[in-house]
Amino acid sequence: MGDYDDLVERLSAIEEELRDRAYERLRDAATSSDEDNQANAKADEKVLLQARRAIARAIQALGGGNDLGNEP
Repeated sequence: MGDYDDLVERLSAIEEELRDRAYERLRDAATSSDEDNQANAKADEKVLLQARRAIARAIQALGGGNDLGNEP
């Protein structure tokens, strides 16, 4: 077990939660008839994706093998 395996595990869980929330916001944007809600959902998804990528970089820096090949 590596020195940072516990951190990688916790960060991986956060990365997964960010992915789930981004999907939710995209779904909200796709199903909403309100243009303001659509725009807000799309903006939220962008922020969540940016945070997810940062977490993925942290995981890799700590020696985890997470790649973003399965991005939404």
